[in-house]
Amino acid sequence: MTNNKIIIKTTIAADKQKVWDYYTKPEHITKWNFAVDTWHCPSASNDMRVGGKYIARMEAKDGSFGFDFEATYNEIIVGESYTYMMPDNRVVNVLFNEQDNQTEVTIIFDPENENPVELQQQGWQAILDNFKRYVEC
Repeated sequence: MTNNKIIIKTTIAADKQKVWDYYTKPEHITKWNFAVDTWHCPSASNDMRVGGKYIARMEAKDGSFGFDFEATYNEIIVGESYTYMMPDNRVVNVLFNEQDNQTEVTIIFDPENENPVELQQQGWQAILDNFKRYVEC
């Protein structure tokens, strides 16, 4: 694994509490957690406590491929940030920073070794952009 972190971010026209809730509650996660319209997130669960599990099912709408994205929480500062670790020991930090009735969401994560860094950054950014559209609609 590389030590080079990938950073993605977006600014959302909503207060931090709404952004936090929409990002962490399963009933919202299933509405935005996919990079392209040919995929979806049919289920999600989120036991948001240190040691708790996050699981989101991500799959192609045509049923041709799917996987469970899983992670375990290491640190949570409610409404501010959290850190989780994926089964392959990659770490993800998610930060929420409110400024002038907008909320910046920053995600910093360890890349995996199977796909180019640019592809990983584009995929995660596409999901974050989808989240922004969902919150702002």
